[in-house]
Amino acid sequence: MKKAILLSTDTDRITLRKSALQHVQWGLLAFVTLVTIAGCGKQNDSGAKPAQAPPSVKIAQPLAQDVTEWDEYTGRIEAVSSVDVRARVSGYLEKVNFKAGEMVKKGDLLFQIDPKPFTAQLNYAEAELERAKTKRELAKNDLVRAESLFRGKAISEEEYDARSKGLREAVATVNSAEANVYTARLNLDFTRIRAPIDGRIGRELITEGNLVSGGGGDATLLTFIVSTNPVYVYVDADERSVLKYRRQSNDIGAGQTPAQLAVADEADFPHQGLLDYIAPREDSATGTVTLRGVFANPDGLLSPGFFARMRVRGSAPYPALLLPDRAIATDQAQRFVWVVNQENQAEYRKVVLGAPVGQSRVIKEGLKAGEWIVIEGLQKLKPGIKVNPERISLAGPHEEK
Repeated sequence: MKKAILLSTDTDRITLRKSALQHVQWGLLAFVTLVTIAGCGKQNDSGAKPAQAPPSVKIAQPLAQDVTEWDEYTGRIEAVSSVDVRARVSGYLEKVNFKAGEMVKKGDLLFQIDPKPFTAQLNYAEAELERAKTKRELAKNDLVRAESLFRGKAISEEEYDARSKGLREAVATVNSAEANVYTARLNLDFTRIRAPIDGRIGRELITEGNLVSGGGGDATLLTFIVSTNPVYVYVDADERSVLKYRRQSNDIGAGQTPAQLAVADEADFPHQGLLDYIAPREDSATGTVTLRGVFANPDGLLSPGFFARMRVRGSAPYPALLLPDRAIATDQAQRFVWVVNQENQAEYRKVVLGAPVGQSRVIKEGLKAGEWIVIEGLQKLKPGIKVNPERISLAGPHEEK
C-alpha cells in the first residue's frame, strides 16, 4: 500500500513539473513577442525620412551688352629696324663713344678708328689731283697752239691729233685723280662710325686698341642697334581667320583692323595697335599665314624678342547675351544650363556657345533675355526639381563685363 502511494506521488510531481515548464515557455514566448513588437515600433519610428528641403541656388539673368569678338595669338616682338654696326675700313679702334644699352640718334658718333693713315692717303690723292690738273692745263695750251699751227700748215695732221688726244688723256687723268680723292676722303670719313638709325644700342663687341677689319663679309661686327618705337609683332593665323580679316579690312580700310598686345606680366591687353600686314601667301608646310601688328612703344617697355600675346578684332560690335563660365555645364559633347521657371523648378536647357568674353561666354542660341539661370549650385539639380532661389546680378563688381 505504501509503495502504491509513493508511485502516485511521483506521478503527480512529474505532472506538476510539466505544467510549470509549459507556463514558463508561454511566458517567454509572450515576452519575446512583446520585445519584437516594441523593437519594430522603434525601427519604424527611426526609419521614417522627413521631407527634404528644396536645394538653395543662386540665379541671375543673362547679361545683355554689345560684344566685340577678338582672336588671340602668341608671337614675338620684332624691331621695325635692326642694324649690325660693322667697320667699313680697317685700322686700330681708337675710341668707343657710347654707353651700352643707351638710346642713340641717327648720326651720333659711336666709334673712332685711327684716322692718321687715311689722312695721309687723302693728302696724297689731293696732290695727285693737283698734278693731273696741271698736266691738263698744259695739254690744253698745247692743243690751242697746235690748232693755230695746223691752220697755217706748220704741223702735220698727225701732230695735231696727238696733241688733241693728249688733252683728252689729261682730262681723264684729272677725273681719275678726283675719284681717288673722293675715295680717300670717304675712307677717312668711315673712320668715324656713326649710328645709322635711331634706337637702343647694344654693348661694344670690340674694345679700344683692337685691330678691326673693314669691308666685305669679313668686316668686324662692332655692335648692333634696334629701333624701339614703334615695334612689330608677328604671329601665325589659320586660313579661315585670314579670310575674315581681309573681308574686314575691305570694309574699314586696309591696315585699319584693330589689334591689342600683352606681354608676359600683363593679364589684360593694354597696348593698342593695328594689323598692318597679312602675308600674300600661305605656308604650305604649316597651313598658316603670317600676320603683323604694329604698336607704339614710347616708353620703351616692349623689347624685340619678347614673348607676346596679340589679339585681333574678329567682328564688329553686336548685341549678345553673356553668362559666366561657371553657369555652363557639359553633358558629353552638349553644353547646357539650368533655367528656373516661375514655379521655382529647374529646367534643362541646351545652349550654343559663342566667343569667350573675359570669364564669360556669348550664348548664341538657347536663351532669352530676362530668363533666370542657375549660377551656383548646379551639382544639386535634376530636371523638374524644386529649388530655393536667391537672385543676384551679373552686373556686379565681381562679374566680368
